[in-house]
Amino acid sequence: MFQYKELYKENNQTILEINILPKKCCNFDCIFCPVGRGQKTDIKQNFGEINKDLLTLGEIIENNNIDLIYINSKGEALFHQKIEEIINFIKNKNIKVRLMSNGYALNFDRFKSIANICDEVIGEIKTINQEDFKKYQRPLEDYSIENLIGNMSEFKKQYKGEFILIVEILKTINDDDSSLNKIKAAIDKINPDRLIIEKEENDIFI
Repeated sequence: MFQYKELYKENNQTILEINILPKKCCNFDCIFCPVGRGQKTDIKQNFGEINKDLLTLGEIIENNNIDLIYINSKGEALFHQKIEEIINFIKNKNIKVRLMSNGYALNFDRFKSIANICDEVIGEIKTINQEDFKKYQRPLEDYSIENLIGNMSEFKKQYKGEFILIVEILKTINDDDSSLNKIKAAIDKINPDRLIIEKEENDIFI
């Protein structure tokens, strides 16, 4: 069942934030993820029929003046087997779609075309060297920080919408001069349309 947050305003737009994943599935297992542990995968998952969910979503749209629907899910929303159907349903209502992603799968052939339908796509940088990437974000075994940055860069080159990059500065993890220089180089390579810097002061426990 889809989950919704209260409508809110951002830059004079009314936004509905929605989680389409009934359980967490992600290609990362970040230790700082507020959702907790989940299924680690980068393969589309079948969560069953969504007809009732789309009916409810349609009713919400009909009863509210919504400008943008923000798909911000428990894990990687691209791994929902029916995400393309969900995005097209929203777009057919003449409402813009923003998709939250950790960025790694954006340049995978099986997901790129889906992300391209969206008006806005968000990617993330939380760590900047391979050791910290493995230690704190705990991705699938063959993943690398180099490929994360490269995948977002390649996606951005061909994407026609607005690509937003969120960079989290994590105390003692990526806030030293060397890491900050690497982050700057990654930002330059990705060349986002909009950059959001967030500073996280919380201690990290393993």
